[in-house]
Amino acid sequence: MDIQHLVLVKPHSISVLKPYFSSFVPFYHNFHDKYPKPLSRISSQNPRNKVESISDSVSVNYSSSKISGHSMSDGKEISCDFYNETICELCEDGEIDAALALLSQMEALGFYLNSISYARLITALGNAGRTLEADAILQEMLISGCRPKIRLYNALLTSCLRKGLLELADKVLIAIDDLGLERNRKTFEILIDYYVNAGRLKDTWRVIGEMKRKGYYPDSFVYSKIIELYRDNGMWKKAMEVIGEVQSMDVPLDWRIYNSVIDTFGKYGELGEALKVFNKMQDEGVKPDIRTWNSLIRWHFKFGDLAGALNLFGMMQEQGMYPDPKIFMTIIARLGEQGKWDVIRKMFENMKGKGQQRSGIIYAVLADIYGQYGKSQSAEDCILALKMEGVQLSPSMFCVLANAYAQQGLCEQTVKVLQLMEAEGIEPNLIMLNVLINAFATAGRHMEALSVFYHIRESGISPDVVTYSTLMKAFLWAKKFDQVPKIYSEMESSGCSPDRKAREMLQSALIVLERGH
Repeated sequence: MDIQHLVLVKPHSISVLKPYFSSFVPFYHNFHDKYPKPLSRISSQNPRNKVESISDSVSVNYSSSKISGHSMSDGKEISCDFYNETICELCEDGEIDAALALLSQMEALGFYLNSISYARLITALGNAGRTLEADAILQEMLISGCRPKIRLYNALLTSCLRKGLLELADKVLIAIDDLGLERNRKTFEILIDYYVNAGRLKDTWRVIGEMKRKGYYPDSFVYSKIIELYRDNGMWKKAMEVIGEVQSMDVPLDWRIYNSVIDTFGKYGELGEALKVFNKMQDEGVKPDIRTWNSLIRWHFKFGDLAGALNLFGMMQEQGMYPDPKIFMTIIARLGEQGKWDVIRKMFENMKGKGQQRSGIIYAVLADIYGQYGKSQSAEDCILALKMEGVQLSPSMFCVLANAYAQQGLCEQTVKVLQLMEAEGIEPNLIMLNVLINAFATAGRHMEALSVFYHIRESGISPDVVTYSTLMKAFLWAKKFDQVPKIYSEMESSGCSPDRKAREMLQSALIVLERGH
């Protein structure tokens, strides 16, 4: 059953999302006929909130200074090799716009990139989420006669899947086969990682089977994903049985497997078992990483063990681990719900005392978003504060900020983060759009949430289990109980395996519907 039958009339994005959006303006290249408008630049109706585009002159000036700084004193013409070397340097420094501006200058002189420069530029664009630009450069590379290696296609595949462009990812796989390249272990790992995170159970097992047929047998990475697969489908005891198989295959229990086991126990409230595995992990000489601490702290907060969560946060810092913004958001959200702002302030002061200035400013900004610590809740002010402290603005950081606003139901500010993210040259991905659905769901605006969902599908992006479950939440909170089973059915037919949260929401809706009859 299609979700278009959820309502009598499919909402139009522009009309329903006003005053949040005034228009949807495409910003990708029209390279693929299939995706003439895969994603949209979102602008606010309010002129004060208008985000100005970054001037190209910044990149051009940077490129010119880079060239002039290395130009020959005798006035000789700059060589093609020097252009290639400089573009590689710019890509390594993350100056992608400058690299593209320099490429334009280079081509105007009749020079062309070599295979190394093509690979660096495509990889940099892919890592920045600029997928279709990367694909366009790849086509130029093929036309020029350069033969890409599998590593380059793996980078492009990762970028496509990170944005949820499943059909475009399939085209990348077809191109790999057409060129006679062999899918390597990394190719299969990229696919498995995406399918597990997207809740696509059948696709995951299909790729694992294909991987085995190609002679790549499961390693610690694959086994950790199998554990997560069982975990997300409510079979945590089955997930624990995988450990026995791992040990019988003489596969070492590394940080990946330990993290998956710890997160599985934590998700189902087995905090004592999670800590036992955590202690064993350290006894075996395996050092916990940021994901380990994130998981333990999150689940301790989730199940009400405030003291345990704060103790773990302190232990993490004592071991020299740089706190992750996701941890900050979890801590502030949980403590804020309980009104423990004095504890938040004390933790912030302790961090400043330990010299963790950047962590401190992130902490303060997130606390500011929750409205109990700083002076302003403006997204522009928060981004500016981070920039002034030298904090690197990554896609992950923008998602964390947007999620903080979304949890508060601050729709306008969530959209503003999306605009600011685009102004920085970072294209919104599926995670960011899921956050936007959550913002409207939390604010009780289910029709706007549905419009974002339509936008995702019309953009060629494949919704994942989070997309569907968040949409279910929007209709459940809006008391549109009869629509929840339809969304659930659409989720299953799309290939996504419903997680525990989705099953619980379905059950809640069915109970209400049954009582209504």
